[in-house]
Amino acid sequence: MEKVVLKATKRTVTGKQVGQLRRAGQLPAVIYGHNMDAIAISLESHSAGLTIPKLTSSSIINIELDGKLIPALVREKQKNYIKNVLIHVDFQAVSLTEKIHAAVMIHFSGLSPAIADYSAIVVHNLNKLEVEALPNDLPERIEVDLSGLAKIGDAIHVRDLSIPEAVTVLSDPDIMVAVATATKEEAVEEVVVAPTAEVAAPEIIEKGKKEEEGEEEEK
Repeated sequence: MEKVVLKATKRTVTGKQVGQLRRAGQLPAVIYGHNMDAIAISLESHSAGLTIPKLTSSSIINIELDGKLIPALVREKQKNYIKNVLIHVDFQAVSLTEKIHAAVMIHFSGLSPAIADYSAIVVHNLNKLEVEALPNDLPERIEVDLSGLAKIGDAIHVRDLSIPEAVTVLSDPDIMVAVATATKEEAVEEVVVAPTAEVAAPEIIEKGKKEEEGEEEEK
């Protein structure tokens, strides 16, 4: 991926006042990490909104701040799902000469023959892979080809994945990434009651729990 640069400025506005920044076309963010304290920053909303959603969890982005380029990873994105816009971003600054731990997205491709031949279902058990590498060596995604799942029970494990030499996998090699499994039909047990027997109606008890989520304070 080509070098991605976003211009940023330091901000002093925090808390509920960041709403004013958003209305002015600015995206509040924070950057922290390698040899630096956390710095509150703001980005131009339009350009950031076009760029950041295209990045994966292992994509390096360069934050231009005070005339310097700071290589960083996107660690957290907060989004207004009604308006479909970003409202806050956390960046982690990294050193290009020091290895880091990162989660690399797994991308599934190909069609398992077991689906057509045995009416199988392909179950994805893992969507991220924990790795260690220099920031510029981090792959944006790990490709997993499902066309090798030819019959029921065929599986792909972490040890089977094709990984660049510069990348060290930290996830357990025995973890199953995907498997072709048979469809299951629930057996229905038929209960026969003698016509002369009087059976008491079972008591049905419903248990439920409602969770209310509180709104997080603005950063």
